[in-house]
Amino acid sequence: MTEEFHRIRRLPPYVFAEVNTAKAVARAAREDIIDLGMGNPDTPTPPHIVAKLVETVADPRSHRYSVSKGIPGLRRALAGYYDRRFGVKLDPESEIIATLGSKEGLANLANAISSPGDTILVPNPSYPIHQFGFIIAGASVRSVPASPDEEMLRALDRAVRHSVPKPTALIVNFPSNPTAFVASLDFYKDIVAFARKNEIFILSDLAYAEIYFDNYPPPSVLQIEGAKDITVEFTSMSKTYSMPGWRIGFAAGNPRLISALARMKSYLDYGAFTPIQVAATAALNGPQDCVEQVRTLYKERRDILIKGLAQAGWNVPVPAGSMFAWAPIPDRYAHLGSVEFSKLLLERAKVAVAPGIGFGEYGDTHVRIALVENAHRLRQAVRNIRSFMAPSNLTAPTENAIA
Repeated sequence: MTEEFHRIRRLPPYVFAEVNTAKAVARAAREDIIDLGMGNPDTPTPPHIVAKLVETVADPRSHRYSVSKGIPGLRRALAGYYDRRFGVKLDPESEIIATLGSKEGLANLANAISSPGDTILVPNPSYPIHQFGFIIAGASVRSVPASPDEEMLRALDRAVRHSVPKPTALIVNFPSNPTAFVASLDFYKDIVAFARKNEIFILSDLAYAEIYFDNYPPPSVLQIEGAKDITVEFTSMSKTYSMPGWRIGFAAGNPRLISALARMKSYLDYGAFTPIQVAATAALNGPQDCVEQVRTLYKERRDILIKGLAQAGWNVPVPAGSMFAWAPIPDRYAHLGSVEFSKLLLERAKVAVAPGIGFGEYGDTHVRIALVENAHRLRQAVRNIRSFMAPSNLTAPTENAIA
């Protein structure tokens, strides 16, 4: 009875735990830690969305079981969003389902469509559920490059030619967590053509569609002709409307895949609390100035962080989207790897970041920095990092020195 359960054995130790433990110890010692590790939006949910929740929850009828696939009004509201934003027409009855955030939807669809031995193509690095949702379901994962370019397309071609059995699904996530890469419509055209030719499903994670900074709104893969034949796309209210704790999101696209997810969910949950669904409907149908305000806020934070780090001698690519910066570990500390460097940054600069290896082994040369503190705190974080990286600190630590 001492052996671990089979599915648990397939999950590696949670690599963020070491940094989280060190962070907890530091805070217990009353150290002022600036936490840029978890992608947890710090801005309040817009008041009109909260007001609709309060109004609805006052009605006792809303306290009963809800609808697993989402109340009809919410599904119609998501269809309206896709029509306005992407020019994509969706049937609220057969092509949309509400989920408990995009993470739950991805995990349950993985269970619905995967069999042991199936091969799934997943970018590396990528958000952990993209890989582990399928691993938990018993499938095998083959890594492909994370950048939306010819390198990924060539890797996909090799994967189809050399994988046995042939891959059944491909994950894409742009704007990406953690890399902040943004894809173009031309790239999506190539991906759709490839997947249709090879009879591979596309599962697109579009959770950061509204967090962009260069006046080029990220596209949806569903904009490509024929994409709906093979694609389901996941979106979320968490980042767009600062609603992470509300746990409400969507899957939209191919009716067969939506039906499979709906059937799976019908056995597992009764949907999100009805007042949350009503409030989410109000968010999608209501004024959208709050979305622009969130976007402007993240852009301001991005600029403070990237400029400040450059002045400190840490050159980090400017993210075009998402709420993250994907930062290469400075050369001086590259030998440490992402976990030890993250612990060192916490110890010396009092700044918490996410180790890149938590998003896949090819992320170990980077750390992810989340834009989840206000401008004042970000400037403080940059000052701390500048002091940590100052020329006076010429002796780079060894792994043993900080273990």
